[in-house]
Amino acid sequence: MNETNHFSLMIEALTEIAEEQQTHPAALAKGIPSLASVLADVAPLPGESLFLGVAQDGLPVLLNLYDSIPGPIFITGDQGSGKTKLMQTIACATEMLHLPSQVQYAVITQYPGEWNIFENSKSNVGIHEAQNPSTGKFLQALVTWAHNNKGDGQFILLFIDDLEAVTKLDGAAEQNLRWLLLRGTSRRVWTFVTLNASRARELDAWLDFFRTRLFGHIQDASDAQSVAGENDEVFNKLLEGSEFTMREGNKWLSFWMPMIDEEKE
Repeated sequence: MNETNHFSLMIEALTEIAEEQQTHPAALAKGIPSLASVLADVAPLPGESLFLGVAQDGLPVLLNLYDSIPGPIFITGDQGSGKTKLMQTIACATEMLHLPSQVQYAVITQYPGEWNIFENSKSNVGIHEAQNPSTGKFLQALVTWAHNNKGDGQFILLFIDDLEAVTKLDGAAEQNLRWLLLRGTSRRVWTFVTLNASRARELDAWLDFFRTRLFGHIQDASDAQSVAGENDEVFNKLLEGSEFTMREGNKWLSFWMPMIDEEKE
């Protein structure tokens, strides 16, 4: 049996256990493959691919960095659904699959300590506290870099961990953020933002920027309606902290995050 099938069967088994026995997510997570083992199994991946996770059939879920059509990526779910963990998984996979000269990333967060393990990475160009005035200057610098980017060279991934916190910055910073959400992907700046599903109604105007949305566990039907425009039972069946889903045509594509390797933690 090859490893991809092994991963597929493992994920299927974990899903059944979660649904039937309501096992604690931390216990289930121990059975999920490591990021290093997954990437080793699916290699080689196309050079333009950004790794997001593993689908239930064991195949990787990828984003084409050269295709700007998906636009910025919105990651939502309940508190504890794994939104920060998903961004960190993408960051780790980026370090493993791409040279810093190809892809780098920056982080804006209310809790910089959650990203300490990334501080010394050559792929990391900064971890910025959301409420710090210098964060506005960083957004301006990133917009300037994007304006001058003629389509050659590297990509920048901007991880914004909590959209609500960043929208409280001053007017210039908000204007720069809006520009990045509207134009960034065409200038090689991919923005990923998280938002608790329960806060979506407060930021409804911002949701229009996002065509591509990744959903973690959402228990409340009204919260699901706010972020997805529908209340599909798929949301409350997702395993908290490990599983997300996204629209693929008329169907849902659910995927799992591999475990970040121990040496990274």
